[in-house]
Amino acid sequence: MSAEDPHAPDIDDQGRLVIRRHATVVAVAHDPETFSNRVSRHVHVPNGLDGEQHAAARRLLDPFLAPDEIDPLAPSLGRIARELLAELAADGATFDAVHELGGRYAVRAQSAWLGWRADLEDTLLDWVAENRAASRSRDGARIQRVADDFDRIVASLIAERRSAPRDDVTARLMAVRTDEGRTLGDAELVSVLRNWTGGDLSSLALCAGIVLHWIAMHPAHTAHLAAASDAELDAAIDEILRLDDPFVSNRRSATRDAVVEGCRVAAGDTVVLDWRAANRDPAAFADPDAFDPHAHSDGNLVYGTGPHVCPGRHLATLELRVLVREVLSAGTLELDVRHPATREEAPVAGFRTVPVRLVPRAG
Repeated sequence: MSAEDPHAPDIDDQGRLVIRRHATVVAVAHDPETFSNRVSRHVHVPNGLDGEQHAAARRLLDPFLAPDEIDPLAPSLGRIARELLAELAADGATFDAVHELGGRYAVRAQSAWLGWRADLEDTLLDWVAENRAASRSRDGARIQRVADDFDRIVASLIAERRSAPRDDVTARLMAVRTDEGRTLGDAELVSVLRNWTGGDLSSLALCAGIVLHWIAMHPAHTAHLAAASDAELDAAIDEILRLDDPFVSNRRSATRDAVVEGCRVAAGDTVVLDWRAANRDPAAFADPDAFDPHAHSDGNLVYGTGPHVCPGRHLATLELRVLVREVLSAGTLELDVRHPATREEAPVAGFRTVPVRLVPRAG
């Protein structure tokens, strides 16, 4: 990274071109013919597909994430958040907004949506913690073991539904048929459920930590956020996440020789889209540090852009909106000055811990 221009592209320690300018990140994300999402030797549905295969997978899967499917979850999500806050914040106790609140809320919310057993909660929380630790370690073998562990959990849930059919989102996914009239194979089912949950469990907890830390640090916004409409609150949360984006980067594989900002990219090379840098590019945001949801919404890349834009955005938005509303309804959020928040280590972003407490409002 150039000291003179922190958004200039450069080569990372793995020999990959890292792209940081907002305009270039958007251009590459919108050019799947030159920059493919097929970057892994493993099955990734739909993320690892391109062209018509990707479009067909999205047509098959996006209905599960459509507003009319997701919005009815709101009452259950509210109950989950209230129960957690009652457990964690009793008598002014300090709790961690990332793991204890965000992590458990993420697991319970995803389980409520997918129909997964409640007794998996601690197993999934342990997996989230190990997944982050493996990412920090950059140990490929450890990262693969963690991925395999999650795949085994998912495979066992699929097997349960084959032996004892039931009516839930996981079972419905197993029954859908592709354009060719076939059901998804086990590897595809595991991949879809991994994509829907594996990353989201960790990222939702990180999002919760970032958003609740910001709210505690900016008490002047509390009344406005508490009174905001759903659309206004969603925009505010998106802007908080732009300011401290927990979604660090994605890879693309060049399908042909190309030139990116004067840098040659050969067919087969991997390039990295740095979402965090792009979301703070002064060429796209006149004042990247300013909290301005309305002015910055069009350029916000928290959920990506292009054909591979995050399909689970509506679900994540609902989950965060419900959690924030319940927190704001429960009292005033304060950081625990005795135990300062700690940041995550690259390549993970956000906070590892955010100790907070809820102070009930008088009256």
